[in-house]
Amino acid sequence: MATRPVVVGVDGSDASLAALDWAVDETTRHGRPLRIVYASLWERYEGVASAPSPERPSEQVLAEDIVATAVARARRRAPALPVTADVLAEDASRALLHEGQEALLLVVGSRGRGELADLLLGSVGLMVAARAPGPVVVVRGDRHALEARHQRVLLGVGDHDVDSPAVRFAFREAAVRDAELDVVSTWRRPAHTPAGHPLLAGEPGAYFEHRASELLDKALDPIAREYPGVRLRRSTVEGPAHGVLTERSAAADLLVVGARRRDRLVGLELGRVAHRALHHASCPVAVVPQHLPSPTEGDQ
Repeated sequence: MATRPVVVGVDGSDASLAALDWAVDETTRHGRPLRIVYASLWERYEGVASAPSPERPSEQVLAEDIVATAVARARRRAPALPVTADVLAEDASRALLHEGQEALLLVVGSRGRGELADLLLGSVGLMVAARAPGPVVVVRGDRHALEARHQRVLLGVGDHDVDSPAVRFAFREAAVRDAELDVVSTWRRPAHTPAGHPLLAGEPGAYFEHRASELLDKALDPIAREYPGVRLRRSTVEGPAHGVLTERSAAADLLVVGARRRDRLVGLELGRVAHRALHHASCPVAVVPQHLPSPTEGDQ
């Protein structure tokens, strides 16, 4: 497909239907096609299907019914939206990671088990967010966030976010939504301040707050010039980034966090901030990877 689509994974659960609705709205904002994917082995990971019975349709029939229902739902929400759909007979994580290679954005639902269903992220969503080559949105949160009523995109900026894909992604989202971009850089006082340090004379907290403010300027100013219509709010806040962003997500429609990825490195690369947001944010979370070269032997 010449125009990169927004790809959404569905499995018939309420969480995936919320992700589907969010993805439809996102494709409409960006003028992109929607691709709906069902991976038939999701049942083994997330317990979507009920116990087998003689009346239960075959896995293939069930999968096709889930996809057909999702397509119909998407077209009711946006009748003019170009939609394609597929049933893929493979592991859900692997299928979605493959689809994400050609996607503008990969969208999945958030779900857990039992009493913690609103807090814990399913294994497929966690794997996809941690390994996808491009941006992933895990859809979670209350109705106000899912319906974009706050008119605010929240972005956390850290030491490595100067000229990062996460910053550019957040500006793009704020622009297409006509939303305020609320950008936060956190800072913390060191446990022990060196006596007589020339830069820490007076109130040590003021130095670290100033550094956070300078970081915001470096990360935002070059891209802000490309998006002059985006309303920008800058904040420096004392405290741990994962806690500050999770708390502020209650007043946002989308939380954007970066994830540093190193080529050929095996494992889940999320970081503490992204991991906490995916499990506890009050709004959808966009994880935007920044690909870095693998460390050389001398760097390790």
